[in-house]
Amino acid sequence: MKTYRDHYFNKAKQENYPARSVYKLKEIEKQSRLLVPGAAVLDLGACPGSWSLYAAERVGPQGRVLAIDLKPAGTAFSGNVTYLTGDMLDPGPDILEAFAKYGPFDVVLSDMAPNTIGHKFTDQARSFELCEAALSVAVARLKPGGSFVVKIFQGPDFQAYQKGLRLYFSKVRVAKPKSSRPESKEIFFVATGFHAPVGQPDDPAPSPLPPGEATAAD
Repeated sequence: MKTYRDHYFNKAKQENYPARSVYKLKEIEKQSRLLVPGAAVLDLGACPGSWSLYAAERVGPQGRVLAIDLKPAGTAFSGNVTYLTGDMLDPGPDILEAFAKYGPFDVVLSDMAPNTIGHKFTDQARSFELCEAALSVAVARLKPGGSFVVKIFQGPDFQAYQKGLRLYFSKVRVAKPKSSRPESKEIFFVATGFHAPVGQPDDPAPSPLPPGEATAAD
């Protein structure tokens, strides 16, 4: 297992990414092709910045990545990335201004994970709360036809969350990247074709649950 971890850690270091989580997004992107040139991307829980770096490469100089996290990234980004430190659910003036300037978005990404305590059901519940929060932001900030990629820990709320996604997206699939640890319970939902719920064109975004402190896992 150590050899497995070292492979992706070393590869990320060689390719100038701050975390090996980038290879999960690369695998998802290879199958889905969501990050097209010129796209506007919102990256939630962006620290330490690997997903934002890769998204910026994909969308190119005409595209834009808005990255938000509670923690500063400490990563040097290209000119098409705006990284802001703050709470996505209680945004300050700078985040609200960035939402207005760069949104609505073609793609919303969330690699957020809770600060785990090693208790299976507690960790799964916290993961679900973050996923609910990410969905509420996606529903509020996506363009019609947009896409949403979100990490979730497998647990009792998995099917309910998948059902909720199908209210807002034409297609929802499950992805388990090979670069994830084999023993990890994390998986990703890839939802495309964003739309208002059928028969409810003015349906508001889901009420977010309190996420607690979180950032992207490495």
